[in-house]
Amino acid sequence: MHVVVNAAMSADGKLSSRRRDQIVISGDADFERVDQLRADSDAVVVGVGTVLADDPHLTVKDETLCRRRLEEGQSEHPARVVVDSTARTPTDAAVLDDAATTYVCVTDAAPVDSRMGIENHAELVTAGDDRVDLLRAFAALEARGLERLMVEGGGELIFSLFEAGLVDELQVFVGPTVIGGRDAPTLADGEGFVDEFPTLALESVRRLDDGALLRWTIGGR
Repeated sequence: MHVVVNAAMSADGKLSSRRRDQIVISGDADFERVDQLRADSDAVVVGVGTVLADDPHLTVKDETLCRRRLEEGQSEHPARVVVDSTARTPTDAAVLDDAATTYVCVTDAAPVDSRMGIENHAELVTAGDDRVDLLRAFAALEARGLERLMVEGGGELIFSLFEAGLVDELQVFVGPTVIGGRDAPTLADGEGFVDEFPTLALESVRRLDDGALLRWTIGGR
């Protein structure tokens, strides 16, 4: 399995404002890059916080890319994966429509009624007691044929993936704006590392729109 974390952040490392509003950081060129990255993936992964805040669809926008996937014998859109320990994903969320297969990763602690409601629209992957065990969940996704995963956030999930040693590649668009705020979300939230920090190897830097796209591989992977 190959896991790519993709994000857009401000010049001061923020994904959004302290109010967690959706902020446009990228331009057209980066939107096209992200769409290409989605089209090249078997699944797009987000945490439930992103679903609740933004209600993303997580589908490929460019019709040419959709046709290419179909010509290659794939589904029109990659699968969608929501990491949702307590099954908070609303049953009317855009990510649960019939545009693509959706997997929702939950725990044994998730309320039965909530799990049953989601199960009418998606396939449940149960892994962990109180918090999704990402190693088990991703192994279950790999067993379902999902080999290349693109992670689109948020910061809590991204930190947890680094903590679990599951990230192979990090792509970050750094946009030409400053957001600020000690409580504004960053690329990797969660508890944070205090030692044994993940090691990144810079593979490329290129100008894109009025910002820069940075690509790292992780720990020599």
